[in-house]
Amino acid sequence: MANFDFSTLAVHAGEEADPETGAMRLPIDMATTFKLPPFGAKLIDALQMDTQNPPHAYTRWSNPTLRALEERLVALETIELSAAVQSNKKIAGVVTASGMAAVSALFLTLLSKGDHVVASEVCYAGSVELLGTHLPRLGIEVSLVDTSDLDQVRSAIQSNTRLVYIETPANPILRISDIASVVEIAHNAGIPLAVDSTWASPALQQPLALGADFVIHSLTKYINGHGDALGGVVIGSQKEIQRIRKEMLVHLGGALSPFNAWLILRGVVTLGLRMQQHCQSAQQVAQFLESHPKVTRVVYPGLASHPHHDLAKRQMSAFGGMLTFQLKGGLGATISLSEKVKVFQYATSLGHAHSLLFYYPTEAYFDAATYLSPAQKSGIRKWVGDGIVRASIGLEDPKDLIADLDQALRARSFRGLVGPMAYQILKSKQ
Repeated sequence: MANFDFSTLAVHAGEEADPETGAMRLPIDMATTFKLPPFGAKLIDALQMDTQNPPHAYTRWSNPTLRALEERLVALETIELSAAVQSNKKIAGVVTASGMAAVSALFLTLLSKGDHVVASEVCYAGSVELLGTHLPRLGIEVSLVDTSDLDQVRSAIQSNTRLVYIETPANPILRISDIASVVEIAHNAGIPLAVDSTWASPALQQPLALGADFVIHSLTKYINGHGDALGGVVIGSQKEIQRIRKEMLVHLGGALSPFNAWLILRGVVTLGLRMQQHCQSAQQVAQFLESHPKVTRVVYPGLASHPHHDLAKRQMSAFGGMLTFQLKGGLGATISLSEKVKVFQYATSLGHAHSLLFYYPTEAYFDAATYLSPAQKSGIRKWVGDGIVRASIGLEDPKDLIADLDQALRARSFRGLVGPMAYQILKSKQ
């Protein structure tokens, strides 16, 4: 199906009508165990997983429903690669139980005691805590840098660096890192680059086409899109993906449930259409907020005011469904906003049909991020001030979302709860 467009692949890749029943939806193979082939080469392939599509033996290793999802995601992530490049690289994917299982599997396959990794200083909380706390405990050196600053990336590379890892757009502050330029820096040093592209999804950003060696997604977010299934994926060269499957998926056990895989396959079908709506609505909401008298700053890649707006235009086909903003009334105004909204839900996560809001107090992040230097904290504070409201713009009518925010922002709010003092008051009430 190499010649088909994104929307067609999202519907058809990795899935055919059931040959026995003619069912148009792939059955859910909930079996944990599969009858092995007779003694011989196929049995060896099944037990050693040394080919791209070995016979199924045990669901922690592989499963028909999981394999269909892997094939579809690979098709979507490689749509901008030429057939020759795809054939030469032999791209494959492995799905996992969650996005963090995917990140962990990648790190623990490629990195060993004494190795060094350069990574984004701001990314998904679980990832940055794994990088800042747990990998050093295992004897792996970590340099957390602002990966939107190419000089910082270049300066951080050492003789024992084995991986460069970036998240773009970065959760939660929406920094954009230049994938192609970081690829050049990493590859000139003989180091692979991995990109967490969760906030963009394959519909908006194609890291492999820009030269990245691995792309990671939390399938829980936009790719599933319905807020009802955890999942993750790592996509890269067949050789390295087989290493991840054999060394980490099998040994650590972070296997995806076939039922979750089936739900995510269902969600992928509408990914292209959903991302169009997320992006269009987010642009309208961002423009509204930027002009609102109660809002001091809006960060959205689709706004000319975003520091990396021009890069986002080059690197992404659209600007995504995530934005952040800051309120004049500080924490008090944020508390009021969370209580007054009617369409938005105050909840974590993102990429759902529902629009979500969540507040990130800067002091709370810094309390946990003991691995960041004072200079790094100062740089991050320039982006987030004393705290940000992160908004995941869903599939509701944007006029309703704007009206909901407007009425909530204009409601009377608590006064004086701003900055570190507000955080201490918030902590004392928990």
